[in-house]
Amino acid sequence: MELTQCINYLLTTAQHSVFQYLNSKLAAYDVTPSQYGVLSCLWQREFATPKQISEILCLETSTISGVLDRMQKKGLIDRVINREDRREVRVVPTEKGKALQEPISQIIDEVNLQVLKCFSDDEVATLKNQLRIIAEGKYF
Repeated sequence: MELTQCINYLLTTAQHSVFQYLNSKLAAYDVTPSQYGVLSCLWQREFATPKQISEILCLETSTISGVLDRMQKKGLIDRVINREDRREVRVVPTEKGKALQEPISQIIDEVNLQVLKCFSDDEVATLKNQLRIIAEGKYF
């Protein structure tokens, strides 16, 4: 099979293209797509543990650790010890991190519209459904 016909190649190059486009849009807020992923997790709840974040984002805990370090240095998140269980570290958004929710959510909406504008609504729904099926990995 020719490389450009391989599903891994197609998914990787599509993901890279979207990642680069999103990265350029988020640069104005000094946030990377990975950092947006973490913030999005935290905007949905009061706090999350690093393990929970890594599971939601389908990333290794060691990868999340580095992302959290950089975000803490930027003042976007804090790590706090759970008073009831001192073994648990909770990641919480700072006021600076919370303040980014509206402008970054708008960027995410715009990027999604731009990336998917050449597809009909039905095609978008089909594409998303098919990507979810692949992501679940049930069939291999």
